[in-house]
Amino acid sequence: MVLSVAPVLIAGGGIGGLAAALGLAQKGIPSILLEKSATLGEIGAGIQLGPNAFHAFDYLGVGEAARGMAVYVDQLRFMDAMSAEEICHVDLREPFRKRFGNPYAVVHRGDLHGVLLKACQDHPLIELRVSSEVLSYDQDGASVTARLASGDAVTGRLLIGADGLWSNIRKKVVGDGAPRVSGHTTYRSVIPTEEMPEDLRWNAATLWAGPKCHLVHYPLSGWKVFNLAITCHNDAPEPVAGKPVSVEEVMRGFAHIHPHAQEIIHHGKNWKLWVLCDRDPVENWVDGRVALLGDAAHPMLQYFAQGACMALEDSVCLSHMLGSHPDDHETALAQYRAQRFPRTARVQMMSRAIGEHIYHPDGEHARLRNAIMGAKSSEDYYRDLGWLYGGTGLGS
Repeated sequence: MVLSVAPVLIAGGGIGGLAAALGLAQKGIPSILLEKSATLGEIGAGIQLGPNAFHAFDYLGVGEAARGMAVYVDQLRFMDAMSAEEICHVDLREPFRKRFGNPYAVVHRGDLHGVLLKACQDHPLIELRVSSEVLSYDQDGASVTARLASGDAVTGRLLIGADGLWSNIRKKVVGDGAPRVSGHTTYRSVIPTEEMPEDLRWNAATLWAGPKCHLVHYPLSGWKVFNLAITCHNDAPEPVAGKPVSVEEVMRGFAHIHPHAQEIIHHGKNWKLWVLCDRDPVENWVDGRVALLGDAAHPMLQYFAQGACMALEDSVCLSHMLGSHPDDHETALAQYRAQRFPRTARVQMMSRAIGEHIYHPDGEHARLRNAIMGAKSSEDYYRDLGWLYGGTGLGS
């Protein structure tokens, strides 16, 4: 590929990195994406996408493809894991779509990654390189050079660190050490729909909330499977990612909940665990010609289901600012950071609070949660979520 303009370098080929490349391409800005793995792919199972994710897909030019692989759930459904009774639900059908201009959906992470990857592969302004882990960088007044694990170097006009929770780029931009271990352990499984208890095959993103634990399930991949993601606050001391575990080990954190909720766990197979980590919000995402994006900038707990959405919004905002200031990267990156920091910091902190006050409370705390949440209508929840789901990355 011969580029007449120096490219933007992007470290990381996950959802955020691919979206950043697409956003830049929409503005006529070439990029080279540097992925450490030998292949471009995405592990994991299901993720939830609010309307703000679909606003971003439309901006990035993949709205139709993204809608084509999504499952559209009718409700967000909140269950009490101790009594097996519904606390409340939020209607996600036509009134929701009309209010926010886009749907709420669930997707397989690999399917979404595939949509973004194909769009990048098809675009002449995007070059994708694998086996290219960026360890660090150097910069001068005119360019930035990414230093790769292979010993090679790649030079561009800017470097975007989209290399995730354990970002090498963040080490130099922020230098704040390892992520914060939450003490929460998530176990994941994907099961065939026919093996899900028939009376629980709801077209809903369902949360069962219990003392120091919760369960989430929803249909995926054209209703072929159900995604299961269950979490317990077990004070896990160290980060772990993707470790296979037995169902007996999984059940230890859920022995106290209602048998109907436990039944879901027993249908899961090939469970794997992750110990959740995040970071405190920081404002210094930018170092000269280098900027952070997605989990490298603002890793968050899963409880707001907004990690991927925030990375997509970041890509929209970054590309918009660079397109608006093509000859002034300093202004563009400063405006990107100023636009994104307050919103992502709010989501980071609210994700922690939701885990404490909605997902995991016990006793009177849980009864108060049930009373407050159960008294609200769907319209009340729409008002509560307007600031979040109305966002595009360019402001609400």
